[in-house]
Amino acid sequence: MSKVIHILYYIFLIMLISSCDTNRLYEENHSLEGNDWYADSTLSYSFFIQDTLNPSAISFNVRNSISYPYTNLYIKYSIISPSTKEEKSDLYNMILFDEKTGEPFGSGMGDIFDHQFLVLPQYTFKNKGQYIIQIKQYMRRNPLPFIMAFGVRVEKIEK
Repeated sequence: MSKVIHILYYIFLIMLISSCDTNRLYEENHSLEGNDWYADSTLSYSFFIQDTLNPSAISFNVRNSISYPYTNLYIKYSIISPSTKEEKSDLYNMILFDEKTGEPFGSGMGDIFDHQFLVLPQYTFKNKGQYIIQIKQYMRRNPLPFIMAFGVRVEKIEK
């Protein structure tokens, strides 16, 4: 029965992601093999930017199991410009569960939950060209269990 729920969940997720989304410039999610995220594993997301005048919103997507052993997830991200210079780098804390009740945040079905965190609500890319966002988990546990997928979304901001 659990496999049927997971299959239906993935079908729903694919339909949701593939639906018309005119603001999305880029979105990609990487599945983590065995639902383990190793400290030395860097996730890379490569996309092309045309518009350097208007700001974009950058969000991070996380899919985790309810068995994830912490309330939060620290990640370190870097934005690499077309000239291969690090344009921005920061540590970011994502709260996945309520600290007091242990209830999961995000949307979910069964024991899988999806979250989207707006990390940079108005980021202006300085140059046209190919950008890379690199992500590493920054927790003390290696490997970090029960993280199923991580993704990046870049969208234009409606005026």
